[in-house]
Amino acid sequence: MRFILSFSILLVLTTEADAQRTISGGPLKPEQAAMDIKHYTISLDVNPTEKEIKGFATADFVLHSVQPVLIFDLVQEMKVSAIAVNGKKESFAHENQLVKITGKKEFLPGSYSVKFEYSGKPAIAKRPPWEGGFQWEKDSLGNPWISISCQGEGGKIYFPCKDHPSDEPDNGADMIISVPKGLVVAGPGLLKKKSEKGGKSVYFWKTEYPISNYCLLFNVGKYKVVSRNYKTIDNHIVPMQFYILEEHESKAAHHLELLENSARVLEKYFGEYPWAKEKIAIAETPHLGMEHQTMNAYGNKFKYTQVGGKDFDWLMHHEFGHEWWANKVTNRDWAHMWIQEGICAFGDALYTREIEGEEAYITRMQRTGRAAQNKLPIVQGEEGLDANKVYHGDIYGKGAFFMHTLRYMMGDEVFFPTLLKFATDTAYTYHNTVTTNDLDALFSKAYGQSLTPLFNLFLRTTNKLEFSIKQTDTGTWMIKTLNLNMPLPIDVVTSSGSARVMVDGKGVKLQSSSLPQVDPKMFYLKKIIFED
Repeated sequence: MRFILSFSILLVLTTEADAQRTISGGPLKPEQAAMDIKHYTISLDVNPTEKEIKGFATADFVLHSVQPVLIFDLVQEMKVSAIAVNGKKESFAHENQLVKITGKKEFLPGSYSVKFEYSGKPAIAKRPPWEGGFQWEKDSLGNPWISISCQGEGGKIYFPCKDHPSDEPDNGADMIISVPKGLVVAGPGLLKKKSEKGGKSVYFWKTEYPISNYCLLFNVGKYKVVSRNYKTIDNHIVPMQFYILEEHESKAAHHLELLENSARVLEKYFGEYPWAKEKIAIAETPHLGMEHQTMNAYGNKFKYTQVGGKDFDWLMHHEFGHEWWANKVTNRDWAHMWIQEGICAFGDALYTREIEGEEAYITRMQRTGRAAQNKLPIVQGEEGLDANKVYHGDIYGKGAFFMHTLRYMMGDEVFFPTLLKFATDTAYTYHNTVTTNDLDALFSKAYGQSLTPLFNLFLRTTNKLEFSIKQTDTGTWMIKTLNLNMPLPIDVVTSSGSARVMVDGKGVKLQSSSLPQVDPKMFYLKKIIFED
């Protein structure tokens, strides 16, 4: 989640930089569409001095149809020395960031395990986390400090994988990472074993949950691990940990208190912490942050703001929200990236609502709505888009504001249970990925009528909702929608006071001795046209 500091500040990349970047996603290759990834194993020796990695990776998967080749994504910086399929060495070619494995005959449907032996010097991150890669940094005491970020690029920057958001390993992943003795490896899932061997510290991390390939990574540093227990909303005890640089250890206890505050609010609206069988954790990183499942990257340098008179870390809260929106509820294609970014940003506003109240929330959403750029649609297609194509500021702010609009239309008694269902129902979570149409269908059913016209207007175009106000007689006004063919609830303030009325393309007549105010609290992104 390459978070934009302000919804009005866009990620700017030159055409030349775009051409050089490794980008995640895009059209799903037919050969890969036939593969269902079940598990990854990544076993690497990390050499900070040479800025090099070496080892092997294994992909276990089920092939659903006959294929002449097996295709995996891997950047050219990684050099593959050998490949074995179900224990037998096979021929391969590695070019254009694709590893193509050719057997002596076609690959029949069934279960496969492909082992890649490889090494290389991973690309250095140019502007992490927005332009990701490896960071080979040092902390202020001169200790190696290594971080990986690759949401936009995909896990293929350092291990062979099927780089598409639609397919996460159903049975999780194992990571065995070897580093110089004395350094600590922070990884996803649970730490199963730590050992010392030949001047090296070896960490074995394991997750049994599905996990996106851009979250399947590690951070290395001279970390201290500060822990406490957290009781979830469903009364499960989960370890809460901070992998913090030794020099900052004194800050950890207070920071974990803030993390717990965030967890309480997010659980209230979105359900139990999604990875309760493993851990809640953050790792201090030299880049700003990213939603790495069960081990979020944190680099905001303890720059707290105040919410309700209490310390608050917006970066940590936002990235932690992605444990629900991105990691648990995952878009099937990058085309629907707004779901993870927009609803997560809406969760940021719900923290304001919970701590400072409804009016503070309304004020925040008004600022968010006014910051919408409307230069590109939030949903630019239904499938086959890459991460760079869809990534722009409005997937955060306008996406969050759209949820604000739905909340107003549906009412809290319908909206919040529906949102909770989207975050907790197995049809939309963990092993099942989602699209905008899934969200539309769920909310339309709860609302009792189709919301598709609203979804299409606000998500698939850059248009605002247009209202016409026309005085038809002394003290009589006609209000109607111009570009949306469905009835909408809307607050209208007349000389008699404020009322919620239903408005559609046919219009509604209201009596007022003064010009009516339409939607004064700004629940819609709108344009008001005054007609003579």
